[in-house]
Amino acid sequence: MVTLDYVVIAVYFLVLIGIGVMTSMRIKKQEDYFMGGRSFGKLLQTFAAFGAGTGSSDPVNASRTTFTSGMSGMWSVMLWLFVTPFYWITGVWYRRMRHLTLGDWFVERYESQRLGVAYAIFGILFFMVYGSMFFSAIGKVAAPLVGFDTFILFGNEMPIENLLVPLIGLIVLIYGMAGGLEAAYYTDLIQGLCIILLSLILIPFGLQALVDKFGPEGASWWLGFKIMHEQIPKEHFNIIGSTSTSEFPLHRIIAVVMINLVGIVVQPHFIATGGGSAKDENSARIGLVVGNFLKRFCTVGWVLTALIALALFADHPELVDDPDKTWGVASRELLGPGLRGLMLACLLAALMSSVDAYMVVGSALVVRNIYAPYFNANATEKQYINIGRISGTVIVGGSIVISLLMMNMLKQLELTWVFPVLFAAPFWIGMYWRRATTAATWITVSFCVLMFFVIPFAAPRVAPGLTTNSSFLTTNQIILTKVTRKAAPTDVAMRETQISLWKEGKGPKPTPLKVGESFTTESISGGKSVFWSGGVSPIQKEIRPVSVGKPTQIDEQTTQLVLKYADDVELQGNGNFRLEFLFYQLAGIDLSKVTNATMATLELPPKIITPFLVMIFFSLLTKPNSKEALDRYYSKMKTPALKDREADLVFLEESLNNPEAMEAKKLFPGTSLEFQKPTRMDVIGFITCFIICFAVIGVAVLLAGIGA
Repeated sequence: MVTLDYVVIAVYFLVLIGIGVMTSMRIKKQEDYFMGGRSFGKLLQTFAAFGAGTGSSDPVNASRTTFTSGMSGMWSVMLWLFVTPFYWITGVWYRRMRHLTLGDWFVERYESQRLGVAYAIFGILFFMVYGSMFFSAIGKVAAPLVGFDTFILFGNEMPIENLLVPLIGLIVLIYGMAGGLEAAYYTDLIQGLCIILLSLILIPFGLQALVDKFGPEGASWWLGFKIMHEQIPKEHFNIIGSTSTSEFPLHRIIAVVMINLVGIVVQPHFIATGGGSAKDENSARIGLVVGNFLKRFCTVGWVLTALIALALFADHPELVDDPDKTWGVASRELLGPGLRGLMLACLLAALMSSVDAYMVVGSALVVRNIYAPYFNANATEKQYINIGRISGTVIVGGSIVISLLMMNMLKQLELTWVFPVLFAAPFWIGMYWRRATTAATWITVSFCVLMFFVIPFAAPRVAPGLTTNSSFLTTNQIILTKVTRKAAPTDVAMRETQISLWKEGKGPKPTPLKVGESFTTESISGGKSVFWSGGVSPIQKEIRPVSVGKPTQIDEQTTQLVLKYADDVELQGNGNFRLEFLFYQLAGIDLSKVTNATMATLELPPKIITPFLVMIFFSLLTKPNSKEALDRYYSKMKTPALKDREADLVFLEESLNNPEAMEAKKLFPGTSLEFQKPTRMDVIGFITCFIICFAVIGVAVLLAGIGA
């Protein structure tokens, strides 16, 4: 990067801080700070959803998995695609709640202030983990752009992220603490427009670079599509990966969609970015859906950019060594001065636009559900806002600490999938069933904490004998896969770089390769433990598995060989005990021959289903909540939220005084089930969203076919 790039970054950050200072002047009460006065229309709600859902990790993950696996790698980020249509329905919920936090919802629905505290603690921890994932991505993005991976501090060499993460956290705190949610939304708008522009502009620059490198002089950049197909193996243009080898086969995609759908509704920021801060219901649902579809289409752009990067930079030592840097290297090599700085600023802002929203919503949880009810119910609005600002520093600080300690985006992401199941079942069932009770909610939350977090962590530490118990050392088969195909130009370029690295003493010696020459790649999969999160390994680390039987011919290009540790090798389990797999063992299901992706898929159904069963069962056994509170809550949720605050209060009171009219809106009148009759707009919007989901895939398929 040159001076102009650093000037662009400095100006960008000064603008963000200026926005925070300006919006702070309009903050008079809690609702202004935590919800922006519920004044946001479709545009700001759209980019709030886009900004909160698009972090610095997304282009990194999409480009890395595409660089290594081809277009099927897009599912590392596109897994949320088929959750999006449900946002058309949920966006209305958050606006009709008329709350500042989801903790307030649990207090109202279950008549328990303590449940609000429990949810607030969950929300704060969730924000710390979720925010830390975005901070962890920043080093991979920034290092190629700034040109160095480390810096010197007091004579010690430190990773660049140790400088960038705290610095960005400080900037988030400055404008987020000053301007609250409104400042966060305006930065989401700026960041969103810039990231969309730069996601698109990399494509023609990259295609032109392909023409300049491999094509005839003076040819159009459009020829770059054909050149890309000539340089990259055709398998890299498949949208869906192989069922046997892909990390995301169809059943894995379906399971992750389900757990995300179950958990997304209780992610704490959805009370704001999911529609609660909108001025009306249409702004809520349209903003939430459009913002998330923008991200889906941007993902297609990130994938295409990664394929271009593969064709251009397959021999690049940085990417051969670390594919995580694909997006950063492509930005550095393809963009000119000024644009590189803007790209880095936008990717940093992608982190900031997510974390600032989490900070504000998390501070609202502290104020509304902990401080006000238990410490000072009579505080002034200014005092509440100041407590919120202080709380925000704790949340951002926690995210930074977890990021610097963990620095593993995949593990952090998978944790955010599972963490929301703590409160998901009480939310979904409480939304639709009057019989859901407070006692059952406490039992369900406690069950999830114990089953999915406490016991898995504590079991091997309290009873270390479990780690060597043969009943819990089962793994799936270890498979050595050999694929023979003709070398594409990118294969040759990558091999030449590997040879250069070998000459420098890095890695094993590779065999030289020519274009069109048959060559064989080897990969080992399987060996994934059924019961241990850290896998099963020999106690003597140097022991390796040996082949069992003869190779199996899968197709013309592929053979597989089963490997196994000898019977006399002592094994041990590592990490946490995966308690949920006891269900499969008790059912007599043999998991030794399933793939890694199937194993990862089977981990999710118990976490999705059992909390709902526990919640329903104990709701039937425990005391129901008061009829008055339930009538008031469900009547409110059937009453459309009006833009005008005073008119909305009058309209709501009329609804509460007319329970017969509210009962008529139910799909099953006279029952305890509170499903509402869908409106024409509900149905049309939901179906349209599903059509758009397939349109996103269609765009990806279309782009994959250009120039083939």
